[in-house]
Amino acid sequence: TDEIMQQEIRPLVAVDIIEQLHRQFAILSGGRGKDGAPIITFPEFAGFSDIPDEDFLNVVTYLTSIPSLEAASIGFIIIIDRRRDKWSAVKASLTRIAGAFPGNLQLVFVLRPSRFIQRTIADIGIKLYRDDFKMKVPIIMLNSVSDLHGYIDKSQLTRELGGTLEYGHSQWIHHRTAIENFAMTVKTTAQMLQTFGTDLAETELPNDVQCTEELLSAHTDHHSKLKDELKLAVKQGATLLTCIREPVTRSANSKLSPDELENVATVERLLAQLDETEKAFDQFWTKHHLKLEQCLQLRHFEHDFREVKLALDNLMEAQAGFADIGDSVTRVEHLLREQKQLEEKGQEPLEKAQSLALHGEQLIQNNHYAVDSIRPKCVELRRICDDFTNETKKKYDILGKSLELHKQLDKASQWCEAGIYLLASQAVDKCQSQEGAETALVEIEKFLVTAKEHQLSNPKEFYNQFDMILTPEIKANAQRILQKLEDVQEMFDKRQVSLKKLAAKQTRPVQPVAPHPESSPKRASPKTTRPAGQPLNWKPMKVKITQLLVQLANIYLCYPKDGCQGGSQTKAVITAWSCSHIINELIETERVYVEELQSIIEGYASEMDNPNLVHLIPSALQNKKDILFGNLPEIYEFHNRHEIENCIENPDLLARCFLKRKEDLQIYEKYCQNKPRSEALWRQCGDSIFFQECQRKLDHKLSLDAYLLKPVQRITKYQLLLKEMLKCSKNSEGTAELEEALATMLDIIKSVNDSMHQIAITGYEGDVSELGKLLMQGSFNVWTDHKKGHNKVKDLARFKPMQRHLFLYTKMLLFCKKREENTDGHEKTASYSFKNSLKMSTVGITENVKGDNKKFEIWYNGREEVYIIQASSVELKNTWISEIRKVLTGQLEACR
Repeated sequence: TDEIMQQEIRPLVAVDIIEQLHRQFAILSGGRGKDGAPIITFPEFAGFSDIPDEDFLNVVTYLTSIPSLEAASIGFIIIIDRRRDKWSAVKASLTRIAGAFPGNLQLVFVLRPSRFIQRTIADIGIKLYRDDFKMKVPIIMLNSVSDLHGYIDKSQLTRELGGTLEYGHSQWIHHRTAIENFAMTVKTTAQMLQTFGTDLAETELPNDVQCTEELLSAHTDHHSKLKDELKLAVKQGATLLTCIREPVTRSANSKLSPDELENVATVERLLAQLDETEKAFDQFWTKHHLKLEQCLQLRHFEHDFREVKLALDNLMEAQAGFADIGDSVTRVEHLLREQKQLEEKGQEPLEKAQSLALHGEQLIQNNHYAVDSIRPKCVELRRICDDFTNETKKKYDILGKSLELHKQLDKASQWCEAGIYLLASQAVDKCQSQEGAETALVEIEKFLVTAKEHQLSNPKEFYNQFDMILTPEIKANAQRILQKLEDVQEMFDKRQVSLKKLAAKQTRPVQPVAPHPESSPKRASPKTTRPAGQPLNWKPMKVKITQLLVQLANIYLCYPKDGCQGGSQTKAVITAWSCSHIINELIETERVYVEELQSIIEGYASEMDNPNLVHLIPSALQNKKDILFGNLPEIYEFHNRHEIENCIENPDLLARCFLKRKEDLQIYEKYCQNKPRSEALWRQCGDSIFFQECQRKLDHKLSLDAYLLKPVQRITKYQLLLKEMLKCSKNSEGTAELEEALATMLDIIKSVNDSMHQIAITGYEGDVSELGKLLMQGSFNVWTDHKKGHNKVKDLARFKPMQRHLFLYTKMLLFCKKREENTDGHEKTASYSFKNSLKMSTVGITENVKGDNKKFEIWYNGREEVYIIQASSVELKNTWISEIRKVLTGQLEACR
């Protein structure tokens, strides 16, 4: 029963019983009775009794399903033509029709056999067997077609029955097949549109420009193909309608039969249904297409926003770096020029930001669906532009005030110097007379008038005017100059008192005094003295001496040919000292590094096993110490051997030390591979009380995660120190070993970096460790061309490239797609989704591709699959070709 219920139930169509219909043992000519009852005719058919019951039932069922429900409800009229047959054929026909006719019957007409004996037998038989036929409708026996005309109009009967109704059986079958095919086409087209509409409705909008463009193009292409299908369907229906109406078109006197009129109505109804479906689909497509176009607009807007925002952030960061307000007129003028340059540099990103904000507002006005996403970005862009403009204006105001301040201070200082010079130049012997004293007084009073021009007479007002820019340094300088002003003013006051006395008439002689400029008793010349018994602090001096020697070493290394006697010896001494300094730094930092590792292991890792602290450890951290710390204990044991300390007396041993432990340094690769898991666990549990308690006991200023970064930083530190050693040891005996040690460290760093990418590969079903050594990895543009593939695959080479991240192993080349995901609100982490792989034992390489010197080809199985790969630069392309060539050459040598 379940199987039957699950089967698709559909009505019979002409193509299902085409052979039985062509036998023409029953026809629906299109004629109707006086009340509109459809007429089914059973023409003379010699083998009627031999027709299988299933075939008979299928044909009769099909014929009764064609007229409309209204016509079929009146009841069918059956005409059985047996004029050339026997009574047995009549009986058999009535029996079969009575037992298997599926529709409502109204009348049954039988054209009895024409031969006398058979007609007599038929008359007797119909009387005897009428009840056996189990027909509830009248059975009318007719002797001739003229008798039939008394019941049915000639216009409703075919020529075989003496009527005028035009009927061609082959044409009837052709029309029925065409109508049913068209109906199926309409249904299929509607389903295709519905399926496509459902796919569109369920499509998630992409998050980048390229994917959105690809999706829009794909959907537009699919829509165009469906529209073509619709046009073909409409054309098919119109052609069918023309064929059915052809008799009327050919002759004005011709009329379509009721069945033909119903066929016309059916086709017109299907065309109308197709038209309604197309309109509904067009409305939906218009909305969807608009949304996709708006999505593309949004992605372009977001992309431009990120670029403009980055430029604005850099601009604001540069502006924030202009915190200096200058300590002199020259410095302030220089800062003003720099501020002007920054302002000019910022014009382009500011204009882009304003333009982008205007574009965003236009999108909002055009009823964009992502208003809530666009509006905040427009507000943010305008805010940053306003902040930059306001901050620039504030900077100009501050620097303008600073320039005015320093100009006034400079003028005040110059005024003081001029005043002191004036006082010193007034010879005392000339001032002894009344006339000389009066002349000196006039000079002083004239000079003192200029003080008001420089607004230096009111220090309090001066401070209030420049309060906004008075840094401690500037304030101290201003106080010094203002104090100097006060002292000079006091000197002038005293000189004026003295000169006024001299100008008055005096009775006693004036004792000459040696001329010298007065100084204020309040200002004593500062002297820096060191208290007795206090030792000198040599540490700052040592630092400066060290810096000086490093500079000297670099100078000598840049100019190897000494022009002075003893220069070579000086260079050798400084070089040796520099190398020793670098080794001392390495050893000192190594000691600190080992101590930090020990504190982490003892203060954190070991405490996780402390039963007194178990209750403080988060459940997510239970039994995951190895994930959090990785192989940190192994790194600690490696560095705790103090082998580098042996190099302090002999720097040449440093390179050998690194080369000797080359394989052991691979422990850093293992540590870095575990780092993402460790960081994820720390983000989950880092704020727990357990870690806070451990940090408190250790008295660490930084939390654990900062110390867990030390190994990653340390391995980079080694290569930097080796570079410095190589720089100051050029052309010496150990240069070759140092270069090899540096190359080893760079190779380890590259291996660590590659392995960090390798562990992010997802979707590869095999074991990556079985692919051999990872030689190279990087992102490329990739086109493909498959000779024996689907046409769509071939076409890929003509369109936009795929973005693929390639991993080159000694045994395999993997093609992956890079994906970036946010992790718990932290910065994006990359993963590489596996897409394809090529065995290196079966690939070939074409090093140059015509038209682009950054492209090369990797082909597979005799160029059955060709991958066109575009590097970001010619240098990167050559590096990859070199590595691939090494792999292929190695395989060839292994085969030999």
